[in-house]
Amino acid sequence: MYSTRLGLLSVLWLCIMTCAFPRATASQATQTRTPDTLAGRQLAALLQALNTPDAKTIRAFVEKHIAKSFLDAIPLDEHVAVNSKFAEENGGLALERIEHVDTYEVAALTRAKSNNTLIRIHMKVEKEPPHGISALYYEIDPDITATPESPGKGKMTEADILRSLETYLNERAAADRFSGAVLVAKGGKPIFARAYGLASKAFNVPNRVDTKFNLGSMNKMFTAIAVAQLAEKGKLSFDDTVGKHLPAYPNKEVSNKVTIHHLLTHTSGMGDYFNEEYEKSAKERLRAVKDYFPLFVNEPLKFEPGQKWDYSNAGFMLLGAIIEKVSGQSYFDYVRENLYKPAGMTNTDCYEMDQDTPNLAIGYTRERASRPWKNNLYLHVVKGGPAGGGFSTVADLLKFDIALRNHKLLSRKYTDLVLTGKVAQPGSPISKYAYGFGDERRNGHRIVGHGGVFPGINSQLEIYLDLGYTVAVMSNYDPPAASRVADRLRDMLTQE
Repeated sequence: MYSTRLGLLSVLWLCIMTCAFPRATASQATQTRTPDTLAGRQLAALLQALNTPDAKTIRAFVEKHIAKSFLDAIPLDEHVAVNSKFAEENGGLALERIEHVDTYEVAALTRAKSNNTLIRIHMKVEKEPPHGISALYYEIDPDITATPESPGKGKMTEADILRSLETYLNERAAADRFSGAVLVAKGGKPIFARAYGLASKAFNVPNRVDTKFNLGSMNKMFTAIAVAQLAEKGKLSFDDTVGKHLPAYPNKEVSNKVTIHHLLTHTSGMGDYFNEEYEKSAKERLRAVKDYFPLFVNEPLKFEPGQKWDYSNAGFMLLGAIIEKVSGQSYFDYVRENLYKPAGMTNTDCYEMDQDTPNLAIGYTRERASRPWKNNLYLHVVKGGPAGGGFSTVADLLKFDIALRNHKLLSRKYTDLVLTGKVAQPGSPISKYAYGFGDERRNGHRIVGHGGVFPGINSQLEIYLDLGYTVAVMSNYDPPAASRVADRLRDMLTQE
């Protein structure tokens, strides 16, 4: 099982994401061996590790070849977990051709040995010795993997895109690699809505388009909107310290140094609550925001606030406490009345997993593709909160997008403030983190949103601000079940 911290690291985007990079030239496309450049030698080492997919080999590769700056941003164990799972799912990779290469960068097309999928690897290395890997992406390209029923290269029409999507989802579901619901809308109107797989394997209950799936870290968008609403009303400032609103917070380093801005952008230096204390805790006791504090309150800051970006679930839990103190309501009541209700999100909430909630999907996870599925009920929190773990439907996520675009939740000024990227994402040249939202530019198009990942949970909301599309993908399978669907759509919708 990959680490629990990786579980909710929904904006990691270390791999299984798309990335803009140079395409092959005529001469480069004929290369079938790893080039003898700094980047090419690192690519050779990566392929060797992925083709010997035991944890010891992958860990040795990460320790030796991943740059310190990349390890500082994303812990070693998470690099190991992501690459191990990727190698296991694809059975290793065979090099098809080199598509772009220079001294410090390489793009290669590879083929998965277990499922014949074509996957592009994009890698960058540092210019200073020892020239470690500073960025790494795996991309499934719809142009390359197009089936006979879907278009190949060239600009696709909307109808082409939807046909290709349906074919792809049917194939993934038939191979038991996708279970969930997918919605695509244009101008707020659904143009594609389908459900696949089972919400309950025990009772053979199928997923529906209106099934409630776990959001993972997507609740962070709602928390950020709630904070911005209180700021717009003058009840707090983004520059306020934690101590201004939570004077009794016992960690004085956090209280005196960390601001709301730091918390919203994951630049606080705080860590996670998916730690050893969480593993030892009785999950049924974690229901209110304050219940989580003992998991992280005594942890020192990992760096001075504002120095760098490092994903922090604990930071968003503190934001939930600030919302409670400033509003005088519980976090759950506040977002229910001020976000879900005005947006019309009637199927969204932090449902308690020891209570029976109608039409709610059970999450399913497995350590390896060859292992049986297990439910995730003993892995996840009993009740989600400000950092993640709530439930919603693809239709409710569309309603959230509509309310956001139409300024029902925030004024235009504050909507723009929340959605505008502020901090660069480690290893990603096209993404920034805003206030609880990712902000990405792809081929001149702007996409905002957030994802959620955890064992048995993978959901993604992508809002195409200029193109007018909304993509909501929710799955009750391990990542990258939903991420791959969203990535494929992103490639097709933003093609040049």
